[in-house]
Amino acid sequence: QRPHHCRHVTSYLCFFFSAGVSAPTVGIKFADSSGAFHYEESGKLLSVTSNRFILWSTSMDTVQLVEESLDCNLLNNAVRLKFSPCTVLPGGVSIQETRNNVIILISTNKSVHRLVLPHPACMYRSELATEQHMQSIFTDLMKLDLQDPAHHAVIPGCAGHTASAGVAAAWLSFHGDAHFALASPAGGITIVTLPPQDSQGGVSVLDLKQTSVMKRISGWMPTAILGDQSPADLVMSLAVRVLEEDSLIFALGQDHRLRMWSLMDQACLLETDMLEFMPACKGVRRLLAQGNWLRLAYSSRTGLCLCVYLAVPQRGQFIVLQLVGTDNNRYSFEHISSLFSTQEVLVDFALTSSDIWALWMDQSNNTVVKYINFEHNTAGQWNQIFVQPPPEEEVLVGLDLDPRIYRRGSERVLDLSWDNLKKLVTQAVESELQASITEFEFSQEEYRQLQVEFWSRFYSCCLQYQEVESTPLGLTVNPHTGLACVLRKGFVSFLLPCFAVDHLYLSYDEYLISEEETPITDDPDMARDVLQLVQSLRLISDAVSEEMTYEMENALEYLQIPERAAELVLEKMLCNDSENIIVDIQNKLQDVRNPPAAMMVLIREMDLETDSEFGGDGLVAPGLSVRMSLSQLYSSSCAVSLVCQAVCHLAMTRARFCRDLLILQKLYLRFGDNVSLHVCAVSGGFQSMLNAQPYSPTHTSVLGSGSCDHELCDVSVWTPQTVVELFYQTVGRRIIMSQVFSQQHGDSPLIWTHLISNVVQLLAQLLWPSNPGFQFLECLVANCQFTQLQEYMRLIGPWCQVNIGSCRFVLGQCHLANGEGQKALQCFQEAASEVEREAFLMKLTSCGDEEAASSPRLQYYNKVLRLLEDMGLPEFVIQLASLALSEAAGDAHSQAALWTKIFKHHLDLGHNSEAYEALTQNPDSSMQLDCLRQLVVVLCERSQLQDLVQFPYVHLHDEVVSIIESRARSLDLLTHNYYELLYAFHITRHNYRKAGTVMFEFGMRLGREIRTQLGLQKQVNCYLAALNCLRLIRSEYAWIVQPASGSTRPGASPKRNSDGEFSAPPGRHRVDILELNDLEREYFLSRARLSLAQHHPPSAAIAGSVSAPELVLLLAQTGLFDSALSLSQIFKLDLSPIFDALTFKCIQLQSGGEESQNEAWSWLAANQLSVVTTKESRCVA
Repeated sequence: QRPHHCRHVTSYLCFFFSAGVSAPTVGIKFADSSGAFHYEESGKLLSVTSNRFILWSTSMDTVQLVEESLDCNLLNNAVRLKFSPCTVLPGGVSIQETRNNVIILISTNKSVHRLVLPHPACMYRSELATEQHMQSIFTDLMKLDLQDPAHHAVIPGCAGHTASAGVAAAWLSFHGDAHFALASPAGGITIVTLPPQDSQGGVSVLDLKQTSVMKRISGWMPTAILGDQSPADLVMSLAVRVLEEDSLIFALGQDHRLRMWSLMDQACLLETDMLEFMPACKGVRRLLAQGNWLRLAYSSRTGLCLCVYLAVPQRGQFIVLQLVGTDNNRYSFEHISSLFSTQEVLVDFALTSSDIWALWMDQSNNTVVKYINFEHNTAGQWNQIFVQPPPEEEVLVGLDLDPRIYRRGSERVLDLSWDNLKKLVTQAVESELQASITEFEFSQEEYRQLQVEFWSRFYSCCLQYQEVESTPLGLTVNPHTGLACVLRKGFVSFLLPCFAVDHLYLSYDEYLISEEETPITDDPDMARDVLQLVQSLRLISDAVSEEMTYEMENALEYLQIPERAAELVLEKMLCNDSENIIVDIQNKLQDVRNPPAAMMVLIREMDLETDSEFGGDGLVAPGLSVRMSLSQLYSSSCAVSLVCQAVCHLAMTRARFCRDLLILQKLYLRFGDNVSLHVCAVSGGFQSMLNAQPYSPTHTSVLGSGSCDHELCDVSVWTPQTVVELFYQTVGRRIIMSQVFSQQHGDSPLIWTHLISNVVQLLAQLLWPSNPGFQFLECLVANCQFTQLQEYMRLIGPWCQVNIGSCRFVLGQCHLANGEGQKALQCFQEAASEVEREAFLMKLTSCGDEEAASSPRLQYYNKVLRLLEDMGLPEFVIQLASLALSEAAGDAHSQAALWTKIFKHHLDLGHNSEAYEALTQNPDSSMQLDCLRQLVVVLCERSQLQDLVQFPYVHLHDEVVSIIESRARSLDLLTHNYYELLYAFHITRHNYRKAGTVMFEFGMRLGREIRTQLGLQKQVNCYLAALNCLRLIRSEYAWIVQPASGSTRPGASPKRNSDGEFSAPPGRHRVDILELNDLEREYFLSRARLSLAQHHPPSAAIAGSVSAPELVLLLAQTGLFDSALSLSQIFKLDLSPIFDALTFKCIQLQSGGEESQNEAWSWLAANQLSVVTTKESRCVA
């Protein structure tokens, strides 16, 4: 088994307790300790407490409590309790569970305390607790009255004693009483009892000792009154078993004797000398035990078992006993097993119904964890647990690397982002470096050496903190699920089951002493070969130095051939073989009878490839409750980090395994043995494993920050910080749980070793590049992790031959995100050939009913075209659409859509000629007409009328005219020039009559709609242009067609008349033919209107609609007699109104004064006078 860490960088709510006693005169110090409480239903999927537990640790007067869950993130889940001026006793923290409450019992050397908190099942009454975040039971702790006398008590009489209890135990009785057993410093046990929380009563204290039982209301009696007791009676460890009406208290004394007390009878029921179970115990009796420990475990199968650890120098021993009872309340101990421990210092151990788990510290202060089955292990062989080694004391920095190398450890600090943390650290180290420089000039090599020195110093400081935080304090094993954890000072190490090939590779030789220890084959001969091969691999691993490892990994980083890198490493090993390791390897290899077969057994066991693709669209487990529970299983931030770290360590271990196996194969080839058939398989596996490492949790970041540890202070804002965490949390976990529980019932127990192994294995398979599943890369694309994805593709590209087209497609998306459109287009084109063979591309092209009739490759092109359009890359849309036309042969609809895209993007780019060419190639007439309309509108808006007029249009001539006419008649005359465009269009094609018709219609509309001087001026110009057009053609063709007058007024209803009644159905339109003379008359009429508006501006509003006779009168009244006379002659009108007006003007002038004469010169100037008036003529007159 291997540990994976989950660090707690926790913000605690702090509470202070005053025990009501004075500060001790002599400080009492106990070693820091730690423990855990596991809920009764933590192994049930449908329970709100599934995979939920409480961790606690003590240090002097402080107790820290953290509630943790693997299935959901708990809010407000950490508290710190300070008991001043007391010291928390060893074993002084006990957590009990009732139906409605979780009760925490704490014993100090001066006081006892009880905290009553709500049970999680009571906090969530609903059967389905579906929230991703839940409140911890510590949320409302501050609402409790922590100084309530009913829940704490000062130990009576303790204030007068300098000595105090050394160990403690606490428990709840069936009736709710809180009992605290305290080891008396003078021997014996003192029981302090708090009444049930809802009952009235006082604190009671009684002493248990061998000679008599004395019950007191308060106070510890002095030793002289109690009688002479030997220090050998001092209790070193306490444990309690609660019965229905009684409590059995087990006490292990300093004299190596185990005593069992009955709380109800207040009597010692059983006493056993533990040295009787220890062979060769002569001399031990004279030694007082200093580290004896006692643990209990109960199961329905084995009953109550006790494990006693006797800390005898050089002969530490675990003794397992079973309590046997009779009907007359007589008890005895039955010896089950005696197991000798290693020579390390025991820190803690745990007892289950079948195993002993032990935690030691060796002479180098390294953590050692082992376990053993006490029932069936006749050889007394402890099972090894592979504890992650501490970081290297020195980091090898290659010449091609910056000394400021960052590698995420196992801490997660949410106060700062990863980028901000790197920035602060870099500034601090660089400031120290700059402050130490005394010279002004440095060579590059000297400055780099200084950088390495200062960064190594910083790394050393980090290692010191890491060493302190890694100090083991305790060990816990969940009896319901089998979850085992090492509790350290700064974090928690979860113990995970080890796979067979990893077990072989990591085990020391003394743990692989026979072929029976080879779990991957049943053939004894093959097992023997595998065992010898693995031992040779371990020798190679020990011989490969850190520098060789760096060079080999660096070679693969730059995509060099693994076989060549292995050869170089082997050459160095042969040159530096001062300890004859190669000779030892040769000796072991001589015992391997079939090396290729043994290697293939190891490779097959390590292979993660699978032929089947996981389906993860939904959970297949029946029942809503089961599905909702599975949706949360292993979904907390702690579980996400834990699972991803497990995959990381799996990849790193097997990468080293493949590296050593590849070197071993090269060594075989050097010796002349033919094993080259397997070099390719191993080199590919080594390369793939190493390439997978940067995407495991300790390396690659998500969104620029990340590590693998679990932060408890604010889990509501926790986000994945590695791409593997991102994939597991968003996609992988759902697929994995669906796969794991597809064949299981919802009420199956959550066995940790079985479940976590399946989860890690399935996640590794989902991440494995050579498997058919493509979910990992899909997830990276969906979450815009393009930088990481591009690096991943670079690493697997040379050797991975699965999902080649899909990989090229997502690589194209990476190039798009980086603004490299040409590279993206190339990748998309390369992926097109695999559309019909790869599941991801088939799924990509199967979406969309409108494309169901198209070929898969054509659907793929359409998807890519939309992607390019979304990214705003019209040039590449044109290129790909042109390529897709070859796939659309015979599909007119698809061809029309592609030509439409080509037209659109050419037009957007200003490629007018290319856009017109694409328009003419479109086989769909309706789409062609739409494109033509768009071409006309866009070119008009851009004022590129020359291009619009010059295009030949061929068979689209009438459509162009119709489009321009339609827009000309529907838009405002002063803001759009479509009439002028249509006039130019016809003039260019020498169609003068059409051009004249257009300008005449333009003039008519101007007269009706634009009744201003500007409108009249434009109308004159339009009629003049129309006249010019008709004069350019032969007289017999100089005519135009004019719709009959009397059209509806602007804004009038087409269905009703002015009275609101339905109009009569329209008859046939009457058509008027206008010849050149008619146009000349309209021209003169419009010019006369313009003259009137220019001479008298207020008349412009009515001038445009008056008839010729009315206009003559207006002209005469205004004084424009020449214009009135010309208009009358053209329209053959009576001249009398003109002379009447002139006569009236003359009369006014004769009878008027000087002012009238001055005004007369104004209207006289507007007329062309044929006679010049002189002074003589006036006299004659």
